Amino acid sequence: MFDRIKALLLDQGETEEGSAAADEQHLAEAALMFHVIVADGNVRDVEIERMRSVLSERYDLDDEAFSQLLDAARQAESEAVDLYRFTSLLNKRLDRDQRIAMIERLWEMVFADGELHEFEDNVVWRVAQLLHVESPDRIAMKQRVRQRMAPGSEGQDGES
Repeated sequence: MFDRIKALLLDQGETEEGSAAADEQHLAEAALMFHVIVADGNVRDVEIERMRSVLSERYDLDDEAFSQLLDAARQAESEAVDLYRFTSLLNKRLDRDQRIAMIERLWEMVFADGELHEFEDNVVWRVAQLLHVESPDRIAMKQRVRQRMAPGSEGQDGES
């Protein structure tokens, strides 16, 4: 499963070992984002586009690279029996501030369609716990993203 992403990202000048580690981190983050998106039972184009925007900016991915990462994330998410597989990897690789930023990116997935669904909220809560992000930080990120993505705010991407 990681081989597709590894082949995709190897041309970015990293060593194979460094690339494999980065690939796993990219996939873990993408799989968690996809898990949030599917939690309410509806995958909307606006949610996938938000995921594309966030991951493409974060990891400097072109459209083809994002499509391959999305396919791998869908597969990884569907095969995972729990979130620990992804969060344990991220706990090893990310410091406290990076884990908080990860929760902020998950909130972007939640609010991408303009709705807060209780299942999506619950997924972010569980991921935050597994990433050792405390409730005040999780709640602060939720409020920050909600305000930023609220209709009429400058951070709004025009979702309907």
